Amino acid sequence: MTDQRQALQAALDSEYAAVYSYGVIAAYANADRARLVAEFSAAHRARRDATIELFETGGTEPEAPAPAYTPPFPVDDPIPAANLAVVVESDCAAAWYGVVERATEEAVRSAAIDALTEAALRRAHWQAILGTNPVTTTFPGRASA
Repeated sequence: MTDQRQALQAALDSEYAAVYSYGVIAAYANADRARLVAEFSAAHRARRDATIELFETGGTEPEAPAPAYTPPFPVDDPIPAANLAVVVESDCAAAWYGVVERATEEAVRSAAIDALTEAALRRAHWQAILGTNPVTTTFPGRASA
C-alpha cells in the first residue's frame, strides 16, 4: 500500500467516525444547534462519499468502516456533544493534513486541502460555541511540536 493510499484510508476512517459521531452529537446537542449539526453531518457524508470515489477512480477499493465508534468520553448533554464535535473535527483535520503531506496525485492533494480547510472551519465554529479562545490553531491538523 502506498503512502498516499494509507493516508487516504486514514482520512476515510476519520470521515466514517465523523458520520457516526455526528449521530451521537445530534442526539445530545442543544436543540438550537440542530440545523448546524445536520449541515456538518451532511458535509462529512459528502466528504466520505467523495473519498470513496477517489479510491474507485484510482482503481482500488477502500476498507469498510468499523461497525461502531466509541466516543473518547461520555456524551450525555450539549457541552460534551460540542466537545465531541471539536474532537471529531480535529481528528479529521489531522487525517487530511496527513493526506496533504503524502499525496502524489494533484486531485488527491486538492481534495485533501479542501477537506482540511472545511474541518478546520467546522472545528473553529464549535470552539466559538464553547467559548474557547483562540478558536483555531496556527496550522490546523498538524501535530503539536
